[in-house]
Amino acid sequence: MAQQNIFDNEVFFDGYKKLRDQEVNANILFEIPALSSLLPDLEGKEILDLGCGFGEHCVDYVKRGAKRVVGIDLSEKMLEVARKENADPKIEYLRLPIEELDKVSGTFDVVISSLAFHYVEDYAGVVKKIYEKMNAGAVFVFSQEHPFTTTYSNKLPRWTRDENGKKIYINLADYGVEGERTSTWFVDNFIVYHRMFSTIVNELAQNGFVIEKMIEPTPDEELLAKYPEYYDLFHKPDFLLVRARK
Repeated sequence: MAQQNIFDNEVFFDGYKKLRDQEVNANILFEIPALSSLLPDLEGKEILDLGCGFGEHCVDYVKRGAKRVVGIDLSEKMLEVARKENADPKIEYLRLPIEELDKVSGTFDVVISSLAFHYVEDYAGVVKKIYEKMNAGAVFVFSQEHPFTTTYSNKLPRWTRDENGKKIYINLADYGVEGERTSTWFVDNFIVYHRMFSTIVNELAQNGFVIEKMIEPTPDEELLAKYPEYYDLFHKPDFLLVRARK
């Protein structure tokens, strides 16, 4: 199975990096704080980061006391930035697709993945491999695009708006049809894999995980007053985050 390596596409990479470099974006305001809130105490822990990207999270885990961090990513462009800007003696960066995480040596106390699983076709296979890579009692924390987001394709406008252009509700179609979705994001033929909420949860349970908490981030009153455009998240959360234990 060939893995998508869209992040090594020059146009996509440049567009994505500019988005992530903005001082205010949904990742900074919602995904990163939610992910951080789900993490256990990392002091002395060995951590595997799946889809580590630019490596900012890996450095943060070391600052939190991690003994060893292994970050894997398929994108050489991402890893170039990680090795240059987020290097540390306790961090090892490997160019591997998430689907081949079993090639990483050792087992881990914590496995973390930030916004990568919607690029993985064989979710069931990956969950099984993660479980096998974890020590007894280890914690698995991940975020991904919300299933209401991954179901979207180019078939319909994403939003229905009122006469003033205000978004009033999201348009959903084929939520129960799982599989590949193709859309345009910086480039044409951008691919994600849609799975229903139940599939995401059931695969974890069937592979032996105990699900401890889930978060679908929405803005609080203070954030909404500052950034009213994020009222959208009450219609459709952008992210789903899960914490599970072996």
